[in-house]
Amino acid sequence: MDTRRKFLKSSLLGLAGASALPLNADERRSTLPEIPKPDQFDHPEDYWSMVKSLFGLAPDLRYFNHASLGTSPMQVRQATAEFMETLEQFPSKYMWGGWDEEKETVRQKVATLYGVVAEEIALNHNTSEGMNLIARSFDFKPGDEIILGDHEHASGTIPWQYWQEAKGVKLVRPVLPVLPGNQEEIVEVYRQAITPKTKMISMCHVVNTNGMILPVKEVSEMAHEKGILVAVDGAQGAGMFRFSLQDLGCDFYTASAHKWMFAPKEVGMLYAKQDSQHHLKPLMVARGHRNETIRRLETYNTRSLPEVLGMGSAIDFINAIGMDRIHDRSYELKAYFRARLADDDRFRLKSPAMDDLSCAIQSVEVIGRQVTEVKAALFDQYGIDCRPMSGFGLNALRISLAMYQTKSDIDQLVEALGEV
Repeated sequence: MDTRRKFLKSSLLGLAGASALPLNADERRSTLPEIPKPDQFDHPEDYWSMVKSLFGLAPDLRYFNHASLGTSPMQVRQATAEFMETLEQFPSKYMWGGWDEEKETVRQKVATLYGVVAEEIALNHNTSEGMNLIARSFDFKPGDEIILGDHEHASGTIPWQYWQEAKGVKLVRPVLPVLPGNQEEIVEVYRQAITPKTKMISMCHVVNTNGMILPVKEVSEMAHEKGILVAVDGAQGAGMFRFSLQDLGCDFYTASAHKWMFAPKEVGMLYAKQDSQHHLKPLMVARGHRNETIRRLETYNTRSLPEVLGMGSAIDFINAIGMDRIHDRSYELKAYFRARLADDDRFRLKSPAMDDLSCAIQSVEVIGRQVTEVKAALFDQYGIDCRPMSGFGLNALRISLAMYQTKSDIDQLVEALGEV
C-alpha cells in the first residue's frame, strides 16, 4: 500500500505540473514514474488496484463499457498532451516532417505487438476507415460473392454494402451460432457459405454483441485453400488478449486503438499482409499516394499526429504492464465473473464459456427483465455503465472486463445485478 500511495502521489504531481514545465520542441522529456511490478505488492489485487488508479475514471463511475469506448491511462494522456504542446509551439515543423522518425517508431511498436513487420502496418484513424479502405479497393463484378456473418458490426457491413453490393456483388449473410460448442461449429458455417463465386470473407475477430471469438486462423486457412481473401474487423480483439497476426493468417486486419489498446481517440491501425498489399488502394489521395509502400494508405496531408504518437505511448504502457499479464488478467476476470453468476438462476450467461470462444466481453441476461430497463437501473442507482444488447435474442447486458477492473468491482456489479 505504501508503494501504491507513493506512486499515486508522484503521478498526480507530475500531471498537475505538466502545463507549468517548459517544453523543448526538440527534446521530449520523461517525467512519469516507473510503474511498480506485481512483486512489490503483498496481494495481486493490490497491484491491479494500483493499475486501475492510473486510469483516472470518475470516482462514482463503475465503468464496464470499455468495448464501446476505452479510456487511456494518465501516462498516455500526459504524453499526448505534451506532443500537442510541442506541435503548437512549432506547427509547420511537426506537422510536416518533424516527426517522421517518431511515426516510424510507432509503426514498429504496433508491428512488434502483433508479431508482424513494420512494412505491413498502416497508421490510420479507426476500424471504420480501415474497413472502408478494404471494401473500396476491390473491383468485384456483379455475381461475385462476399461472406459476412450475421453478427458483423455496422462498420464491417456498411462499407461492403456501399462499395460492392450497390454494383451487383452479392453479400452472403450466414447465421452464426450464439453459443457454439466449439470452434469447428463456427468454421463449418463459413465452409457451407463458400461457393465458386466467393471472393472475400469479411469477419470480426471478436463479435461486439456477446464477445464471441471467431476462429480467424482456421477460417483463413480454409479460405486460402480456395483462393479466397480474408479481411478482419479487429476492433474488439486488438489489445484484449495475446495473438500474432502472422499466426492468424488473414490478409487484412484493422482496429481502433481507442478500445483495448488504451490509446487516444481517433487513431488506429491497418495490417495488410505483404503478399496481399497490392490489392489495396488509398481511401483518399494526396501527396504520397504513389508511394509503393504501405504508407500510400495514410496520405492525409494533415492529421492530428499527437494522437498517433500517443498510440506509441499506449503501447509503451501495455509493454510496461506486459501483454502476457494483460492476457492472463482478462481471462482471470472472465472466470471470476462467470463463477459469481454460475449458480444463480436469476441470470443467464449469453457468451460462450470456452476460453478459445470468449474472453473479456461477457453478456448476461437478467431473466424476466428487459435489458434496457436493467441498464438504466444499474446506472441510475449504482453508477454502473454497460451496454444493452437486444438483438439476436440476447436481451443481455454486455459487460466489458478491461484489465483495470478489480474483483471488488465485479463483486459490486454482481450485487447490484442481484438487487435490480
